[in-house]
Amino acid sequence: MQRNIQYIFWAVSACMLWGTAFVGGKIGFLYMGPLRLSGLRFIIAGLMLVPLLLVQRVSLKKTLKHWRMILLFSIMQTFLQYGLFFWGLNLVPAATAALVVGGGPLVIAVMAHFFMPDDLLTRRKVFAIFLGIAGVFFIALTKGQMIGEGWSFYGGIILLIVSILIGGGTNIIVAKYLGDLHPVGLTALANLSGGVLLYLFALIVEPAVDNGMPSDFLIALFWLAFISAYGFSVWYTILQKPGVKVGEINVWKFVIPVTGCVLSWAILPGEYPDWSSIIGIVVITVSLLIFQWPIKSTVKV
Repeated sequence: MQRNIQYIFWAVSACMLWGTAFVGGKIGFLYMGPLRLSGLRFIIAGLMLVPLLLVQRVSLKKTLKHWRMILLFSIMQTFLQYGLFFWGLNLVPAATAALVVGGGPLVIAVMAHFFMPDDLLTRRKVFAIFLGIAGVFFIALTKGQMIGEGWSFYGGIILLIVSILIGGGTNIIVAKYLGDLHPVGLTALANLSGGVLLYLFALIVEPAVDNGMPSDFLIALFWLAFISAYGFSVWYTILQKPGVKVGEINVWKFVIPVTGCVLSWAILPGEYPDWSSIIGIVVITVSLLIFQWPIKSTVKV
């Protein structure tokens, strides 16, 4: 029991940090394109973890034996998941993006039901999933009509949802197949190699934005790198622990939209709480609480 509380504490700490990425990304977009910013972020994040690898005496030779897994994560997580996430975040308000991403744990729970035999859904959880997804669709439709940006806005929503699906796949892969690959070693090398790949791709497809690199940009950049290095190292370590279920631990990601919305409304100009956001965050939060609430007598679907 004490160990489970410890896992939850570390999971929530990672999610709270991830919730700040929406504000950090919006600040960074003022000075650099989303794909280039994302690539540079992960390059720095990978380099940040090198001292930790030395302190923990992680064997580089042993880690590189898993080069296929590292390559898979550099493409799936760093290049695709977070390339799409930053691209989508650039097209929608930060608070709206946080709410859409907040429905991610419910999508991951569905994926875990089919791929993790000990992480099955119940009728209560299915109800919670439909409620949360309804909340996400409500936010997308009402917010899109309010800001009137047409297909650009909805395109950003779609990019965020695809990013969530890819993230669910990486969570399941870690829980099932990571084996003896050190989670910090995986995070460092996947971040570094995927970041380089993403940055080179951005140089080809993304127009350069030359607004300099003032202090607020550098603070946002290094903060984004830090939360990537810390968050994924902690998260993948938790997923490897015995008894930890992918669907249930991901539910704690409801902290992300709460943190993301509050910070966006407090810091970013032009972002403020409105009726659709308030209703959306209440619906998604209620669905996640229903999903997580411990009820002994449940019937498996």
